Amino acid sequence: MFRRRDDASSAATALAEQDEKTPRDPQAKKGRPTPKRSEAEAGLRTRVTVPKDRKEAARQSRERMRSEREKQRTALLEGDERYLPARDKGPVRRYVRDYVDSRWSMAEFFLPYAVVVLVLSIVQVDILRLLSTLLFLVFFVLVILDFVRLGLGLRKALRERFPDQNTRGAVPYGLMRTLQMRRLRLPKPQVKRGERP
Repeated sequence: MFRRRDDASSAATALAEQDEKTPRDPQAKKGRPTPKRSEAEAGLRTRVTVPKDRKEAARQSRERMRSEREKQRTALLEGDERYLPARDKGPVRRYVRDYVDSRWSMAEFFLPYAVVVLVLSIVQVDILRLLSTLLFLVFFVLVILDFVRLGLGLRKALRERFPDQNTRGAVPYGLMRTLQMRRLRLPKPQVKRGERP
């Protein structure tokens, strides 16, 4: 008596496993009763295992965050796309990085030039102060013109390369990358200067 029920239930489970493997016609009946709501919700809920000790939970959280930061740092240094931060992921951002890294730009020399101008402005010679201020203004105008040139060229290249994708925020991302010196850029440049992206 009990054996027949076991045989029937094992046959039903084997049939259910076979049904899961083969695609089912959407119009056909499913061949099993609909589960109760409480049973379905119980299947969806997963029990979260939280340590009972608050200090232990904080320590685990710190360790998890530290490992994620370490993965991101190594990804930024090596260019591994899987663990990059969200702002650096995707083919559009990679193309923007390669586009910027393959060109010379005035903006990457802005910070070293600003330091030189700052040192010259401290000197007590009036002519050097005036000259440093004028040179800084000229350099600043050149950087802005370089930004405009690079931004227009990058926008055009993105329209040609990714016509159907969302490229929102890609041009400012590239312009901010040009402000960093090439050696200090993260993710590290993957192309040489003059190389086509």
